[in-house]
Amino acid sequence: MQLQKLTEAMIDYMGGDARRIQHFTKVHAFANLIGRQEGLDTATQFILEAAALTHDIGIKNGEEKFGAGKCSGKTQELEGPPVAAELLDRLGFTDAVRERICYLIGHHHSYDNIDGLDYQILVEADFLVNFYEDGLSQAAIKTACARIFKTESGLKLCRQMYGIEV
Repeated sequence: MQLQKLTEAMIDYMGGDARRIQHFTKVHAFANLIGRQEGLDTATQFILEAAALTHDIGIKNGEEKFGAGKCSGKTQELEGPPVAAELLDRLGFTDAVRERICYLIGHHHSYDNIDGLDYQILVEADFLVNFYEDGLSQAAIKTACARIFKTESGLKLCRQMYGIEV
């Protein structure tokens, strides 16, 4: 029920921005799938799904501050956690869960120190969606998959979706 309320709240928060709403719902779908395929425990799966829904929440504030299309990954990582924390508090998320979700939001564009399976899967799910939305070449997808993807499920999806060997 909390994930449904979070989804509704995120749609409301991003209202009028169908592209971004579709983005986070797709990332959530892939994160959900990979997390289940990888056998995450219930608590970690919940955190992963909530982080997938909110991972780009900082874009709205970032673009208000710096202009449309001028919200870098680092800006998203800085702007996202405070907004997400307020939303998660309002929806009754526990402190520990909120802190981990905000940590994931605050690091989802940083790939050099991934510290948990929830973090790894969030990154992979975001890449799977961004490959398509950004129109990346097969070569770029293959390179990114080889460098970033670690889970068997994420690698399999990358191969299946984009017809590449990693």
